[in-house]
Amino acid sequence: MLDEPINDGYHYGVIARALAQIDAEGGAALSLDDLATRLRMSPAHFQRVFSRWVGVSPKRYQQYLTIGHARRLLAERFTVLDTAIESGLSGAGRLHDLFLRWEAMSPGEFARAGAGLSVRYGWFPSAFGEALAMATDRGLCGLAFAEDCGRDAAFADLSGRWPRATFTEDAAAIAGWAEPALGQSGETRLHMIGAPFQIKVWEALLRIPTGHVTTYSEIARSVGSPRAVRAVGTAVGRNPVSWLIPCHRALRKSGGLGGYHWGLPVKRAMLAWEAARQDAGQGLSAL
Repeated sequence: MLDEPINDGYHYGVIARALAQIDAEGGAALSLDDLATRLRMSPAHFQRVFSRWVGVSPKRYQQYLTIGHARRLLAERFTVLDTAIESGLSGAGRLHDLFLRWEAMSPGEFARAGAGLSVRYGWFPSAFGEALAMATDRGLCGLAFAEDCGRDAAFADLSGRWPRATFTEDAAAIAGWAEPALGQSGETRLHMIGAPFQIKVWEALLRIPTGHVTTYSEIARSVGSPRAVRAVGTAVGRNPVSWLIPCHRALRKSGGLGGYHWGLPVKRAMLAWEAARQDAGQGLSAL
């Protein structure tokens, strides 16, 4: 069997391939040996990859990767959001082990489509494949995952949101914000660039605890627009700072995943990663 070097992108690649194999079985569990064989890895190395990436065994992780996992999250870890969303467009909060400080661009700045704005960007490894980070001098303004769509599409998508901004590749300059964001610890800043309604929705997403989920209709209720579920879904999909503003935690009332801008396999992996990490921390992962 082929054993390959360890790195974050490689780990996610293994998880994505395992997810495809599990889906192909229609929900039937595969043994460690079977999965390892299909992925051309030794069982011991396969076990190490899982342990390092998510902290649980492949057997337990399959439970988190199944299509029905979202429904279980909705039944067991549904979050009712606060009905009052602060009208101010600045604040602070804790996500994972990361302390976030955020502020929002004014409506006038947003209307100028980034004119006069200098944005630096760089590519960074993450637990979910290669990530594209963008930042102004006030904080991270973009975070995308290129595993499903590719580098060119990810860059065109984020940069196209602020077409009149100036973009400069300078990973070193923004690493102090990007690396803590992708490493789940430390402190970083966000500069939310969006319309006022979008920012209200994104602030609601920041209130969903790690390992929990909510629904698009609950978000609509919490921002004072209970009938605007479709508009909320659009705003969730336009979230430019994926993962940190956790749009992957928004599901349909039916338990369906809904959409995910950077690919549903990435969304499923994020939900599984968070749930597995939380359960492992509560001593539920031993098999």
